[in-house]
Amino acid sequence: MKAIFVQIKCEMGQAYRVAREMADGVEELSEMHSTSGQYDLLGKFYLTADQDIGLFVVEKIQTVPGVKDTYTIQTFNAFSR
Repeated sequence: MKAIFVQIKCEMGQAYRVAREMADGVEELSEMHSTSGQYDLLGKFYLTADQDIGLFVVEKIQTVPGVKDTYTIQTFNAFSR
């Protein structure tokens, strides 16, 4: 499994609805946070090693009604205590 983070900009007034829809309908979603700044939401998704990141974002994230823009961050290693 590989983790990616996707920052999501939503149409005005749609952030919480978008977050709920993704929480209910995108099985790869691990966490969704509302944020301040340029983007409204930050999602952490776990994809299988052979899953295409670009295709996942285009087909599963950007097609959710109310999503206006995305910014994807790929991860390499996770560090914890």
